[in-house]
Amino acid sequence: MSHVPVLFNETIDLLKASRDKIIVDGTLGRGGHTKGFLQKGAKVIAFDQDLEAINEAVDNFQLEKTLCKELKIYQNEDLTVVHANFTEMTRVLNILGLKMVDGVFLDLGVSSPQFDNPKRGFSYRFDAKLDMRMDQTQTLSAWDIINSFDQKDIFRIIKEYGEEQYARNIAREIVKARPINTTFELIEVIRKAMPLKSKQDQHPAKRTFQALRIAVNDELNALKKGLIESTEVLNPGGRIGVIAFHSLEDRIVKEFFREQANPCTCPKNLPCICHKNPTLKIITKRPVTPSGEELEANRRSHSSKLRVAEKITIEEGGK
Repeated sequence: MSHVPVLFNETIDLLKASRDKIIVDGTLGRGGHTKGFLQKGAKVIAFDQDLEAINEAVDNFQLEKTLCKELKIYQNEDLTVVHANFTEMTRVLNILGLKMVDGVFLDLGVSSPQFDNPKRGFSYRFDAKLDMRMDQTQTLSAWDIINSFDQKDIFRIIKEYGEEQYARNIAREIVKARPINTTFELIEVIRKAMPLKSKQDQHPAKRTFQALRIAVNDELNALKKGLIESTEVLNPGGRIGVIAFHSLEDRIVKEFFREQANPCTCPKNLPCICHKNPTLKIITKRPVTPSGEELEANRRSHSSKLRVAEKITIEEGGK
C-alpha cells in the first residue's frame, strides 16, 4: 500500500509553509507531510522515535549523518532528521543552534510502517510477539505490561486509555491466562472476556490494543509536554497544527488550545485580576476533518481531526 498522508493539503496550507520558514515535523513517519513542507520551500526539522523511520528517511531524502555526541542527526541542505521524541524539542533545537521556529506539526498515533510491520506487534491483524514500542531502544513493551503489571493497573490502562466497557473482565482474564506472549494469544483472552453481543461492531481487541500502545509509549503525557514545548519554540505568528485520531488525544489538544487562548481564571462577572495574557489564538474553530473523497481513497484518514492555533504577537497578547 502506498503511503497517503492524512489531511495533507489542509495541513500544508494551514501551517503556512513557505520559503524562508522553519517548520518542525514532530512525527516524521514516512515523511509525507515533511515532503509537502519542503515542496513549499520551507526548511524542516523532523523528529521520530523509530529508527526504522529514520533509516527510511535517510534513503528517501538522501541524508548524511552529522557528527553529534548527544543525538543521531541526519541532514541535507533543507531537511534535518533527528532520532528523538518531540517532547525534547527545545533541547534538540538548542543543539542545532536554533531557539525559535515558524511552525510545528504533530501527527499523532501509530505510523503506517509501524502498523503494517507484523513484527512490531501494533496490529491485531498479525500474530507477533507483544511489543508496541515506537522507540525500540526503550525497555518497556506491551509484553511487560501484560505479564508483570498487577490486575488493578491493567484494568486502569484498558479503561482509561481504551475506554473499554469490559476492561475489568479483560484485566481479570489476562492475569488468569499469563504468560501471554503473542498478539493472537492476547486476542483470544480478550474474546473470552467479552460477551458475544459486544463483538459485532468492531474487532474485540481494538480498544485494548489502543490502550496498551498508549501506555507503552506514554503517548498522552508526551502530547501534553509536546504541546507546551511547541508553544514555547514558536515565533510570534507561527502556527502549531495537530492531527489526532481518537477522542483522548483530540480532547487534550482542544483543551490546551482553549486554555492558551483564554487563560484568565477570574470569574466572568468580575474584572480580571489574574492578568494572564493569551499565548495562542485558535485558527480552526472546529477541527478540520477529511473530505468524502479522502475517506474513500484513504481508509486510515477515518476519525482524523486537525486543529491549528497561532502564536500571538506581543500586541495581540496585550503586553
